[in-house]
Amino acid sequence: MGRGALMDAMRPQLSADLRQVAATTDASSDAAIMLRVRAGDQPAFDYLVQKYRRPLVSFMYRMARNPAVAEDLAQEVFLRVYRSRATYEASAKFTTWLYRIATNLAVNHARDTRHERPEVTVSLDEPDEETGTTFELADDALSAEQTMVRRERVLAIRGKVGALPERQRLAVIMHKYQRLDYKQIAEVLKLSESATKSLLFRAYETLREQLKEFV
Repeated sequence: MGRGALMDAMRPQLSADLRQVAATTDASSDAAIMLRVRAGDQPAFDYLVQKYRRPLVSFMYRMARNPAVAEDLAQEVFLRVYRSRATYEASAKFTTWLYRIATNLAVNHARDTRHERPEVTVSLDEPDEETGTTFELADDALSAEQTMVRRERVLAIRGKVGALPERQRLAVIMHKYQRLDYKQIAEVLKLSESATKSLLFRAYETLREQLKEFV
């Protein structure tokens, strides 16, 4: 599969084939869907791309802080998933396998570009992580001062999360934003569950201390 075909699959759509896949699956059967991909079922792969495109782009954006790079990295994850389909084994949750690929790619990208250090910014048309609204849209419930405080809080959180040590940052992003549980995060990072909990505890303690003025 080339990038052109993958970009088509990543466009928001729900074809008859995708609707059929969606109608015969549930949230616990992604591994079964991937086994269908391994067997050559293209609509099954398209279904997984549609389901995980936004979470992966979000994950990559939190790592790369660049929307275009996030899209490119998410595409690369799906390409690697497709190219690895023949060797896929449903020995773990599909999301664990997916995020292990994504994490390795994100870490390698961060290390390759560590000297560039782009400024952490927030786009005016980017939805707020908590409310889903954009800063440029008027909100009758918030004053101009409250809107500015909210924007400063979002910037502060993103900046402090981005400044965490690499493994802590990955764990926080997967736990808080991607909703992975301790076991999944442990498997992605190749740690024990107790070590993962300790890692997250240290990360959240650091964030709590550094962001106490916003709490």
